[in-house]
Amino acid sequence: MSRLIIVSNRVQKPGPDGAQGGLAVALSAALREHKGIWFGWSGESTDRFTGHIRMDEYDGVRTATVDLEEQDIDEYYNGYANRTLWPLFHYRMDLAEYVRSFGSGYERVNKRFAETMQPLVEPDDAVWVHDYHLIPLAWDLRRQGVKNRMGFFLHTPWPPTRLLVALPHHQRLVQSLFAYDVIGFQTAEWLESFRHYCEKEMGGTIDGDDITVGTRTIKAFACPIGIDYDEFLDAVNSDVAKEAEATMRASVQDSRALIIGVDRLDYSKGLEERFKGFERYLTEHPEMQTQVVMVQIAPPSRSEVKSYQEIRASLEAESGRINGRFAHVDWTPIRYVNKGYPRDKLAGIYRAAKVGLVTPLRDGMNLVAKEYVAAQDPKDPGVLILSRFAGAAQQLTEAILINPYADEEMADAIEQALTMPLEERQRRWKIMMHEIGETDVVWWRETYVNKLMQAHDVKNAEDKLLLDVPGE
Repeated sequence: MSRLIIVSNRVQKPGPDGAQGGLAVALSAALREHKGIWFGWSGESTDRFTGHIRMDEYDGVRTATVDLEEQDIDEYYNGYANRTLWPLFHYRMDLAEYVRSFGSGYERVNKRFAETMQPLVEPDDAVWVHDYHLIPLAWDLRRQGVKNRMGFFLHTPWPPTRLLVALPHHQRLVQSLFAYDVIGFQTAEWLESFRHYCEKEMGGTIDGDDITVGTRTIKAFACPIGIDYDEFLDAVNSDVAKEAEATMRASVQDSRALIIGVDRLDYSKGLEERFKGFERYLTEHPEMQTQVVMVQIAPPSRSEVKSYQEIRASLEAESGRINGRFAHVDWTPIRYVNKGYPRDKLAGIYRAAKVGLVTPLRDGMNLVAKEYVAAQDPKDPGVLILSRFAGAAQQLTEAILINPYADEEMADAIEQALTMPLEERQRRWKIMMHEIGETDVVWWRETYVNKLMQAHDVKNAEDKLLLDVPGE
Protein backbone atom coordinates (compact mmCIF):
# COMPACT_ATOMS: atom_id res chain seq x y z
CA MET A 1 0.00 0.00 0.00
CA SER A 2 1.29 3.48 -0.90
CA ARG A 3 2.24 5.89 1.86
CA LEU A 4 0.34 9.15 2.11
CA ILE A 5 2.24 12.42 2.44
CA ILE A 6 -0.06 15.20 3.70
CA VAL A 7 1.05 18.80 3.29
CA SER A 8 -0.62 21.84 4.85
CA ASN A 9 0.42 25.32 5.87
CA ARG A 10 0.35 24.40 9.55
CA VAL A 11 0.77 20.99 11.09
CA GLN A 12 -1.42 20.21 14.08
CA LYS A 13 0.70 17.72 15.94
CA PRO A 14 -1.11 14.92 17.76
CA GLY A 15 -0.47 14.92 21.48
CA PRO A 16 -1.61 13.55 24.81
CA ASP A 17 -3.90 16.54 25.42
CA GLY A 18 -6.09 15.46 22.48
CA ALA A 19 -6.66 19.09 21.43
CA GLN A 20 -7.20 18.42 17.73
CA GLY A 21 -9.76 19.79 15.33
CA GLY A 22 -11.95 17.57 13.20
CA LEU A 23 -9.75 17.95 10.12
CA ALA A 24 -6.64 17.04 12.11
CA VAL A 25 -8.39 13.94 13.46
CA ALA A 26 -9.36 12.84 9.95
CA LEU A 27 -5.91 13.44 8.50
CA SER A 28 -4.24 11.70 11.43
CA ALA A 29 -6.42 8.65 10.82
CA ALA A 30 -5.41 8.63 7.15
CA LEU A 31 -1.74 8.86 8.11
CA ARG A 32 -2.04 5.91 10.48
CA GLU A 33 -3.79 3.85 7.81
CA HIS A 34 -1.22 4.64 5.13
CA LYS A 35 1.83 5.00 7.42
CA GLY A 36 2.52 8.47 6.09
CA ILE A 37 3.97 11.84 7.09
CA TRP A 38 2.35 15.24 7.73
CA PHE A 39 4.58 18.06 6.49
CA GLY A 40 4.23 21.82 6.96
CA TRP A 41 5.16 24.95 8.84
CA SER A 42 5.79 24.63 12.57
CA GLY A 43 4.23 28.02 13.30
CA GLU A 44 7.62 29.19 14.60
CA SER A 45 10.04 31.71 13.11
CA THR A 46 13.79 31.54 12.55
CA ASP A 47 16.44 34.12 11.71
CA ARG A 48 17.50 32.20 8.59
CA PHE A 49 15.68 29.46 6.72
CA THR A 50 17.87 26.35 6.68
CA GLY A 51 15.41 23.69 5.59
CA HIS A 52 15.97 21.82 8.85
CA ILE A 53 13.11 19.36 9.38
CA ARG A 54 11.88 18.61 12.87
CA MET A 55 10.53 15.05 12.94
CA ASP A 56 8.07 13.95 15.63
CA GLU A 57 5.82 10.95 16.15
CA TYR A 58 2.90 10.36 18.47
CA ASP A 59 0.28 7.61 18.43
CA GLY A 60 1.36 6.35 15.00
CA VAL A 61 1.37 9.77 13.32
CA ARG A 62 4.67 11.16 12.02
CA THR A 63 5.03 14.91 11.49
CA ALA A 64 7.75 16.89 9.73
CA THR A 65 7.85 20.64 10.34
CA VAL A 66 10.06 23.55 9.34
CA ASP A 67 10.45 27.07 10.73
CA LEU A 68 10.03 30.11 8.46
CA GLU A 69 11.79 33.46 8.41
CA GLU A 70 9.86 36.52 9.57
CA GLN A 71 9.89 37.84 6.00
CA ASP A 72 8.35 34.56 4.81
CA ILE A 73 5.61 34.81 7.42
CA ASP A 74 4.90 38.43 6.54
CA GLU A 75 4.83 38.00 2.75
CA TYR A 76 3.61 34.42 2.26
CA TYR A 77 1.22 33.95 5.18
CA ASN A 78 0.04 37.36 6.41
CA GLY A 79 0.50 38.79 2.93
CA TYR A 80 -0.44 36.77 -0.15
CA ALA A 81 -2.40 34.01 1.62
CA ASN A 82 -4.43 36.18 4.00
CA ARG A 83 -4.46 39.65 2.41
CA THR A 84 -4.68 38.65 -1.24
CA LEU A 85 -6.11 35.16 -1.79
CA TRP A 86 -8.38 34.88 1.27
CA PRO A 87 -10.43 38.04 0.60
CA LEU A 88 -10.54 37.39 -3.14
CA PHE A 89 -11.69 33.79 -2.66
CA HIS A 90 -14.41 35.09 -0.32
CA TYR A 91 -15.63 37.65 -2.87
CA ARG A 92 -14.14 40.62 -0.99
CA MET A 93 -12.29 42.37 -3.80
CA ASP A 94 -12.47 45.58 -1.79
CA LEU A 95 -10.19 44.05 0.85
CA ALA A 96 -7.78 42.17 -1.44
CA GLU A 97 -4.28 43.67 -1.54
CA TYR A 98 -2.08 43.17 -4.58
CA VAL A 99 1.52 43.70 -3.48
CA ARG A 100 4.38 42.36 -5.58
CA SER A 101 6.43 41.27 -2.57
CA PHE A 102 3.47 39.21 -1.32
CA GLY A 103 3.41 37.20 -4.53
CA SER A 104 7.17 36.65 -4.58
CA GLY A 105 7.09 35.57 -0.93
CA TYR A 106 4.26 33.12 -1.66
CA GLU A 107 6.21 31.53 -4.49
CA ARG A 108 9.43 31.51 -2.46
CA VAL A 109 7.87 29.64 0.47
CA ASN A 110 6.14 27.11 -1.79
CA LYS A 111 9.49 26.46 -3.48
CA ARG A 112 11.19 26.10 -0.10
CA PHE A 113 8.53 23.64 1.01
CA ALA A 114 9.04 21.61 -2.17
CA GLU A 115 12.82 21.54 -1.92
CA THR A 116 12.68 20.63 1.77
CA MET A 117 10.10 17.86 1.56
CA GLN A 118 11.29 16.30 -1.72
CA PRO A 119 13.82 13.97 0.01
CA LEU A 120 10.98 12.62 2.19
CA VAL A 121 8.91 11.47 -0.81
CA GLU A 122 9.42 7.86 -1.87
CA PRO A 123 8.59 6.66 -5.42
CA ASP A 124 5.24 5.04 -4.55
CA ASP A 125 3.96 7.74 -2.18
CA ALA A 126 0.80 9.74 -2.84
CA VAL A 127 0.96 13.44 -1.90
CA TRP A 128 -2.16 15.27 -0.61
CA VAL A 129 -1.83 19.08 -0.40
CA HIS A 130 -4.33 21.24 1.47
CA ASP A 131 -5.68 24.72 0.87
CA TYR A 132 -4.96 28.04 -0.76
CA HIS A 133 -1.60 28.59 0.94
CA LEU A 134 0.01 25.89 -1.19
CA ILE A 135 -1.62 26.06 -4.63
CA PRO A 136 1.69 26.03 -6.59
CA LEU A 137 3.40 23.38 -4.46
CA ALA A 138 2.92 20.56 -6.99
CA TRP A 139 4.56 22.67 -9.73
CA ASP A 140 7.63 23.06 -7.55
CA LEU A 141 7.66 19.38 -6.66
CA ARG A 142 7.45 18.45 -10.36
CA ARG A 143 10.42 20.73 -10.98
CA GLN A 144 12.26 18.76 -8.29
CA GLY A 145 11.59 15.61 -10.32
CA VAL A 146 8.67 14.29 -8.27
CA LYS A 147 6.35 12.25 -10.53
CA ASN A 148 4.15 10.78 -7.81
CA ARG A 149 0.39 10.99 -7.60
CA MET A 150 -0.48 14.38 -6.17
CA GLY A 151 -3.84 15.75 -5.07
CA PHE A 152 -5.06 19.12 -3.83
CA PHE A 153 -8.09 20.00 -1.73
CA LEU A 154 -9.42 23.55 -1.41
CA HIS A 155 -11.19 24.26 1.87
CA THR A 156 -12.34 27.76 0.83
CA PRO A 157 -14.69 28.84 -1.95
CA TRP A 158 -13.33 29.16 -5.49
CA PRO A 159 -14.31 32.58 -6.89
CA PRO A 160 -16.19 33.17 -10.14
CA THR A 161 -14.09 33.90 -13.21
CA ARG A 162 -15.13 37.56 -13.26
CA LEU A 163 -13.54 38.01 -9.82
CA LEU A 164 -10.51 35.78 -10.24
CA VAL A 165 -9.29 37.66 -13.31
CA ALA A 166 -8.72 40.68 -11.05
CA LEU A 167 -5.77 38.79 -9.52
CA PRO A 168 -2.45 39.69 -11.15
CA HIS A 169 -1.00 36.59 -12.84
CA HIS A 170 -4.24 34.69 -12.23
CA GLN A 171 -3.60 32.29 -15.12
CA ARG A 172 -0.19 31.49 -13.72
CA LEU A 173 -1.78 30.51 -10.40
CA VAL A 174 -4.48 28.34 -11.98
CA GLN A 175 -2.05 26.76 -14.41
CA SER A 176 0.03 25.58 -11.47
CA LEU A 177 -2.94 23.49 -10.29
CA PHE A 178 -2.55 21.35 -13.40
CA ALA A 179 0.55 19.80 -11.87
CA TYR A 180 -1.83 17.89 -9.58
CA ASP A 181 -3.69 14.76 -10.62
CA VAL A 182 -6.82 15.29 -8.51
CA ILE A 183 -8.42 18.49 -7.19
CA GLY A 184 -11.24 18.49 -4.66
CA PHE A 185 -13.72 21.28 -3.88
CA GLN A 186 -16.25 21.63 -1.07
CA THR A 187 -19.30 22.13 -3.30
CA ALA A 188 -20.52 21.72 -6.86
CA GLU A 189 -20.72 25.53 -7.08
CA TRP A 190 -17.00 26.02 -6.41
CA LEU A 191 -16.21 23.18 -8.82
CA GLU A 192 -18.31 24.78 -11.54
CA SER A 193 -16.55 28.11 -11.04
CA PHE A 194 -13.19 26.39 -11.52
CA ARG A 195 -14.37 24.54 -14.62
CA HIS A 196 -15.74 27.78 -16.09
CA TYR A 197 -12.39 29.51 -15.62
CA CYS A 198 -10.52 26.62 -17.24
CA GLU A 199 -12.83 26.73 -20.28
CA LYS A 200 -13.05 30.51 -20.73
CA GLU A 201 -9.55 31.64 -19.76
CA MET A 202 -7.40 28.63 -20.62
CA GLY A 203 -9.24 27.04 -23.53
CA GLY A 204 -9.78 23.84 -21.57
CA THR A 205 -12.25 21.06 -22.29
CA ILE A 206 -14.51 19.25 -19.82
CA ASP A 207 -15.42 15.55 -19.92
CA GLY A 208 -17.11 14.38 -16.72
CA ASP A 209 -14.60 14.83 -13.90
CA ASP A 210 -11.78 15.33 -16.41
CA ILE A 211 -10.47 18.80 -17.29
CA THR A 212 -7.92 19.02 -20.08
CA VAL A 213 -5.70 22.00 -20.79
CA GLY A 214 -3.07 21.44 -23.44
CA THR A 215 -1.67 17.94 -22.97
CA ARG A 216 -2.54 17.76 -19.29
CA THR A 217 -5.72 16.17 -17.94
CA ILE A 218 -6.68 16.33 -14.26
CA LYS A 219 -9.70 15.13 -12.32
CA ALA A 220 -11.72 17.74 -10.39
CA PHE A 221 -14.73 16.87 -8.25
CA ALA A 222 -16.82 18.08 -5.32
CA CYS A 223 -16.34 16.32 -2.00
CA PRO A 224 -17.84 18.19 0.99
CA ILE A 225 -16.03 17.77 4.28
CA GLY A 226 -17.97 16.66 7.36
CA ILE A 227 -17.53 16.50 11.11
CA ASP A 228 -16.09 13.58 13.05
CA TYR A 229 -19.59 12.26 13.71
CA ASP A 230 -18.89 9.56 16.31
CA GLU A 231 -16.31 11.62 18.18
CA PHE A 232 -18.61 14.64 18.33
CA LEU A 233 -21.55 12.61 19.64
CA ASP A 234 -19.26 11.30 22.37
CA ALA A 235 -18.40 14.92 23.20
CA VAL A 236 -22.10 15.85 23.32
CA ASN A 237 -22.73 13.12 25.88
CA SER A 238 -19.65 13.89 28.00
CA ASP A 239 -19.79 15.25 31.53
CA VAL A 240 -18.05 18.42 30.36
CA ALA A 241 -20.77 19.06 27.76
CA LYS A 242 -23.56 18.38 30.23
CA GLU A 243 -22.02 20.79 32.73
CA ALA A 244 -21.62 23.47 30.03
CA GLU A 245 -25.24 23.00 28.96
CA ALA A 246 -26.48 23.36 32.53
CA THR A 247 -24.32 26.43 33.09
CA MET A 248 -25.63 28.12 29.94
CA ARG A 249 -29.25 27.37 30.76
CA ALA A 250 -28.82 28.75 34.25
CA SER A 251 -27.05 31.87 32.96
CA VAL A 252 -30.04 32.79 30.77
CA GLN A 253 -32.43 31.83 33.60
CA ASP A 254 -33.87 28.87 31.64
CA SER A 255 -36.97 30.77 30.59
CA ARG A 256 -35.03 32.93 28.14
CA ALA A 257 -34.29 31.60 24.66
CA LEU A 258 -30.61 31.28 23.83
CA ILE A 259 -29.32 32.04 20.32
CA ILE A 260 -25.75 30.93 19.67
CA GLY A 261 -23.13 31.96 17.12
CA VAL A 262 -19.62 30.48 17.06
CA ASP A 263 -17.21 31.83 14.46
CA ARG A 264 -13.59 32.71 14.04
CA LEU A 265 -13.29 36.50 14.08
CA ASP A 266 -13.27 37.12 10.33
CA TYR A 267 -15.06 39.51 7.97
CA SER A 268 -16.27 36.54 5.89
CA LYS A 269 -18.43 35.31 8.78
CA GLY A 270 -20.99 38.13 8.53
CA LEU A 271 -20.92 39.01 12.22
CA GLU A 272 -21.79 42.69 11.77
CA GLU A 273 -24.74 41.71 9.59
CA ARG A 274 -25.76 39.15 12.21
CA PHE A 275 -25.78 41.73 14.99
CA LYS A 276 -27.90 44.05 12.84
CA GLY A 277 -30.32 41.24 12.02
CA PHE A 278 -30.71 40.48 15.72
CA GLU A 279 -31.22 44.19 16.41
CA ARG A 280 -33.95 44.23 13.75
CA TYR A 281 -35.63 41.27 15.46
CA LEU A 282 -35.63 43.03 18.85
CA THR A 283 -37.02 46.17 17.23
CA GLU A 284 -39.87 44.31 15.50
CA HIS A 285 -40.64 42.10 18.50
CA PRO A 286 -40.43 44.31 21.61
CA GLU A 287 -42.25 41.64 23.63
CA MET A 288 -39.10 39.47 23.28
CA GLN A 289 -36.66 42.11 24.46
CA THR A 290 -36.10 40.46 27.82
CA GLN A 291 -36.87 36.92 26.68
CA VAL A 292 -33.99 36.14 24.33
CA VAL A 293 -30.20 36.30 24.62
CA MET A 294 -27.69 36.08 21.80
CA VAL A 295 -24.25 34.68 22.65
CA GLN A 296 -21.58 35.28 20.02
CA ILE A 297 -18.29 33.45 20.53
CA ALA A 298 -15.62 34.87 18.20
CA PRO A 299 -11.99 33.92 18.93
CA PRO A 300 -9.57 36.45 17.39
CA SER A 301 -7.42 35.42 14.43
CA ARG A 302 -4.76 36.95 12.17
CA SER A 303 -4.39 39.88 14.52
CA GLU A 304 -1.40 41.19 12.52
CA VAL A 305 -3.66 41.94 9.53
CA LYS A 306 -5.26 45.40 9.57
CA SER A 307 -8.67 44.27 8.25
CA TYR A 308 -8.96 41.84 11.18
CA GLN A 309 -8.12 44.56 13.67
CA GLU A 310 -10.83 46.70 12.09
CA ILE A 311 -13.52 43.99 12.21
CA ARG A 312 -12.81 43.39 15.90
CA ALA A 313 -13.10 47.09 16.73
CA SER A 314 -16.28 47.37 14.66
CA LEU A 315 -17.96 44.41 16.37
CA GLU A 316 -17.05 45.67 19.83
CA ALA A 317 -18.62 49.02 18.97
CA GLU A 318 -21.71 47.44 17.39
CA SER A 319 -22.42 45.08 20.29
CA GLY A 320 -21.95 47.93 22.73
CA ARG A 321 -24.34 50.14 20.78
CA ILE A 322 -27.06 47.46 20.61
CA ASN A 323 -26.68 46.57 24.28
CA GLY A 324 -26.83 50.24 25.21
CA ARG A 325 -30.03 50.62 23.23
CA PHE A 326 -31.93 47.60 24.56
CA ALA A 327 -30.38 46.40 27.84
CA HIS A 328 -32.20 46.36 31.17
CA VAL A 329 -30.51 46.20 34.55
CA ASP A 330 -31.14 42.44 34.65
CA TRP A 331 -30.80 41.61 30.94
CA THR A 332 -28.22 42.19 28.20
CA PRO A 333 -29.26 41.13 24.70
CA ILE A 334 -25.80 40.32 23.26
CA ARG A 335 -22.94 38.56 24.99
CA TYR A 336 -19.91 38.99 22.78
CA VAL A 337 -16.97 36.75 23.77
CA ASN A 338 -13.48 36.97 22.21
CA LYS A 339 -12.13 33.57 23.26
CA GLY A 340 -12.34 29.99 22.12
CA TYR A 341 -13.68 26.93 23.92
CA PRO A 342 -12.87 23.21 23.69
CA ARG A 343 -15.13 21.13 21.47
CA ASP A 344 -16.79 19.23 24.35
CA LYS A 345 -17.74 22.48 26.11
CA LEU A 346 -19.02 23.95 22.83
CA ALA A 347 -21.15 20.85 22.34
CA GLY A 348 -22.96 21.60 25.59
CA ILE A 349 -23.39 25.27 24.67
CA TYR A 350 -24.85 24.29 21.28
CA ARG A 351 -27.32 21.94 22.95
CA ALA A 352 -28.55 24.66 25.29
CA ALA A 353 -29.35 26.98 22.37
CA LYS A 354 -32.80 27.09 20.79
CA VAL A 355 -31.34 28.71 17.66
CA GLY A 356 -28.00 28.33 15.93
CA LEU A 357 -27.05 31.35 13.80
CA VAL A 358 -24.54 30.38 11.12
CA THR A 359 -24.68 33.27 8.67
CA PRO A 360 -21.38 33.78 6.82
CA LEU A 361 -21.26 36.07 3.83
CA ARG A 362 -19.26 33.34 2.08
CA ASP A 363 -17.83 30.09 3.38
CA GLY A 364 -16.23 26.99 1.92
CA MET A 365 -18.20 24.68 4.21
CA ASN A 366 -18.72 25.84 7.84
CA LEU A 367 -18.61 22.87 10.16
CA VAL A 368 -20.20 24.83 13.02
CA ALA A 369 -23.53 24.36 11.23
CA LYS A 370 -23.10 20.60 11.28
CA GLU A 371 -21.86 20.59 14.87
CA TYR A 372 -24.86 22.60 16.03
CA VAL A 373 -27.29 20.12 14.46
CA ALA A 374 -25.38 17.11 15.82
CA ALA A 375 -25.45 18.55 19.35
CA GLN A 376 -29.23 18.85 19.57
CA ASP A 377 -31.55 16.86 21.80
CA PRO A 378 -33.58 14.60 19.47
CA LYS A 379 -36.64 15.08 21.67
CA ASP A 380 -36.47 18.87 21.61
CA PRO A 381 -34.02 20.03 18.91
CA GLY A 382 -33.09 23.63 18.25
CA VAL A 383 -33.34 25.27 14.83
CA LEU A 384 -30.44 26.08 12.51
CA ILE A 385 -30.51 29.39 10.62
CA LEU A 386 -27.98 29.09 7.82
CA SER A 387 -26.61 31.44 5.19
CA ARG A 388 -27.33 30.45 1.60
CA PHE A 389 -23.70 31.33 0.89
CA ALA A 390 -22.17 28.72 3.20
CA GLY A 391 -21.05 25.49 1.58
CA ALA A 392 -23.07 23.62 4.20
CA ALA A 393 -26.29 25.04 2.72
CA GLN A 394 -25.91 22.63 -0.22
CA GLN A 395 -26.38 19.72 2.20
CA LEU A 396 -28.40 21.10 5.13
CA THR A 397 -31.40 22.13 3.08
CA GLU A 398 -33.80 21.72 6.04
CA ALA A 399 -32.19 24.62 7.87
CA ILE A 400 -33.86 28.02 7.56
CA LEU A 401 -31.82 29.39 4.67
CA ILE A 402 -31.36 33.15 4.49
CA ASN A 403 -29.52 35.94 2.74
CA PRO A 404 -27.23 37.26 5.51
CA TYR A 405 -27.09 40.71 3.92
CA ALA A 406 -30.84 41.20 4.51
CA ASP A 407 -31.53 42.06 8.15
CA GLU A 408 -35.28 41.65 7.55
CA GLU A 409 -34.74 38.04 6.44
CA MET A 410 -32.62 37.34 9.48
CA ALA A 411 -35.18 38.87 11.83
CA ASP A 412 -37.98 36.87 10.20
CA ALA A 413 -35.89 33.69 10.43
CA ILE A 414 -35.28 34.21 14.16
CA GLU A 415 -39.01 34.63 14.71
CA GLN A 416 -39.76 31.52 12.63
CA ALA A 417 -37.17 29.50 14.54
CA LEU A 418 -38.35 30.56 18.01
CA THR A 419 -41.99 29.80 17.20
CA MET A 420 -41.49 26.63 15.14
CA PRO A 421 -43.66 23.70 16.32
CA LEU A 422 -41.87 20.74 17.90
CA GLU A 423 -42.97 18.31 15.18
CA GLU A 424 -41.46 20.46 12.43
CA ARG A 425 -38.25 20.98 14.40
CA GLN A 426 -37.89 17.23 14.81
CA ARG A 427 -38.59 16.55 11.13
CA ARG A 428 -36.00 19.03 9.95
CA TRP A 429 -33.44 17.81 12.48
CA LYS A 430 -33.79 14.14 11.48
CA ILE A 431 -33.20 14.88 7.79
CA MET A 432 -30.13 17.00 8.50
CA MET A 433 -28.77 14.56 11.05
CA HIS A 434 -28.99 11.72 8.52
CA GLU A 435 -27.01 13.75 5.99
CA ILE A 436 -24.36 14.68 8.57
CA GLY A 437 -23.93 11.04 9.59
CA GLU A 438 -23.74 9.74 6.01
CA THR A 439 -21.16 12.30 4.85
CA ASP A 440 -18.99 12.67 7.92
CA VAL A 441 -15.27 13.39 7.94
CA VAL A 442 -14.40 9.70 7.57
CA TRP A 443 -16.53 9.49 4.41
CA TRP A 444 -14.83 12.66 3.09
CA ARG A 445 -11.35 11.38 3.77
CA GLU A 446 -11.95 7.93 2.31
CA THR A 447 -13.70 9.33 -0.76
CA TYR A 448 -10.87 11.71 -1.54
CA VAL A 449 -8.00 9.33 -0.78
CA ASN A 450 -9.61 6.61 -2.94
CA LYS A 451 -9.79 9.10 -5.85
CA LEU A 452 -6.18 10.02 -5.32
CA MET A 453 -4.99 6.42 -5.10
CA GLN A 454 -6.87 5.63 -8.33
CA ALA A 455 -5.10 8.43 -10.21
CA HIS A 456 -3.12 7.27 -13.20
CA ASP A 457 0.39 6.03 -12.50
CA VAL A 458 2.51 9.00 -13.49
CA LYS A 459 5.99 7.62 -13.02
CA ASN A 460 6.50 7.24 -16.76
CA ALA A 461 4.10 9.95 -17.94
CA GLU A 462 6.54 12.62 -19.08
CA ASP A 463 3.65 14.63 -20.56
CA LYS A 464 2.87 15.59 -16.96
CA LEU A 465 5.67 18.12 -17.26
CA LEU A 466 5.01 19.43 -20.77
CA LEU A 467 3.04 22.50 -19.73
CA ASP A 468 5.17 25.59 -19.37
CA VAL A 469 6.25 26.24 -15.82
CA PRO A 470 4.28 29.30 -14.60
CA GLY A 471 6.18 32.51 -15.24
CA GLU A 472 8.78 30.96 -17.49
